[in-house]
Amino acid sequence: MVGISILFAALLGIPLGVLLVITDRGYFLEQVWVQRILGAIVNIFRAVPFIVLVLFLFPLSKLLLGTTLGPTAATIPLIAGTAPFFARMVETAIREIDRGVIEASQAMGASKFTIVRKVLIPEALPAIVSGLTVTCVSLIGYSAMAGIVGSGGLGDVALRKGFQSFNDQMLYACGLILIILVQIVQGIGDWISRRLDKR
Repeated sequence: MVGISILFAALLGIPLGVLLVITDRGYFLEQVWVQRILGAIVNIFRAVPFIVLVLFLFPLSKLLLGTTLGPTAATIPLIAGTAPFFARMVETAIREIDRGVIEASQAMGASKFTIVRKVLIPEALPAIVSGLTVTCVSLIGYSAMAGIVGSGGLGDVALRKGFQSFNDQMLYACGLILIILVQIVQGIGDWISRRLDKR
């Protein structure tokens, strides 16, 4: 559930974050109206509480996947909840790049696509990886919350075999597993980010 969701959050979030920057005023693909529309869509999805998003997107899960139950169905709201969040992190990472680097690339005749592929993404990569790590940690929490509405996973186990069965040990075990998962993901993400940072 988390693996598939983080993959699609990255595949959607990186292009969306790039577009939020390069379509803004003063950048090489300036289309302010596009930037504002994208920004509004991102803000709407970020503003909706995740549990409401899960319930709201049940019909879409049913349409695309044929079910509203289980880990597969939960990936739709998980992606919708985290891709806009990650897109904002990508946007922030790219905005921190020195504008002089972009201008130098343009002066050398680099195409817009080349600037994105060989300047913006590589320069922002350590920060993008850090943002992806934070997004993945959030996804772990969201996936547990999605278990409450029948998505399976640790949240479902904690609810049915822990809380509803008055089994405190199961609740503690699920909580401990989630903490360990978060620590592992954060550690791996920090290590990769440090390795990519050439400063």
